[in-house]
Amino acid sequence: MSAESLLTRGPLKWKVTWRLEKYWGDDAGPDAVPYDVIEREGNALMHGGASAIWQMLLGNGTAAAGQPLTYYNAANAYLGVGDSTSAEAKTQTDLQAATNKLRKAMDSGFPQHTDGTGGTANSTITFRATFATGEGNYAWNEWAIFNGAAGGRMLNRRVESLGTKTSAASWVLSVTLTLT
Repeated sequence: MSAESLLTRGPLKWKVTWRLEKYWGDDAGPDAVPYDVIEREGNALMHGGASAIWQMLLGNGTAAAGQPLTYYNAANAYLGVGDSTSAEAKTQTDLQAATNKLRKAMDSGFPQHTDGTGGTANSTITFRATFATGEGNYAWNEWAIFNGAAGGRMLNRRVESLGTKTSAASWVLSVTLTLT
């Protein structure tokens, strides 16, 4: 294979960037200023999530065991958080927290993706959920993307201490997936 072929046909890369914005009270609106922001890269793509992507690419209407395939769209996408520090394993199907875990539906207008072939925005999708003052009040040590409020497929998972959320704050988690 020529060097030019390697440059134009290199391996596909899964890049994940994420941002957690922390606000006092329930004021997480467009003009609010967060008291803390964490931005990082990386997480683990789960085998079940990868399989769901391939099933969607093939146009198959069912997943394993004849279950209907559920899209990661505005009606079905959830960001989940929990307090487990158990390491990521690509075979996991849920957050590892025993009780302190919550899946939150997308904020209005999310997930976001720009269809087309013209630029970097066409290879990204962004998920975002707001956890209000009464939600997810425990140590945040893991997060993931799901295609269901319960069950479904876990697309990816990250383990990292993000702090302890209390009822005095609302936190907004945004995750951007990019294929390059």
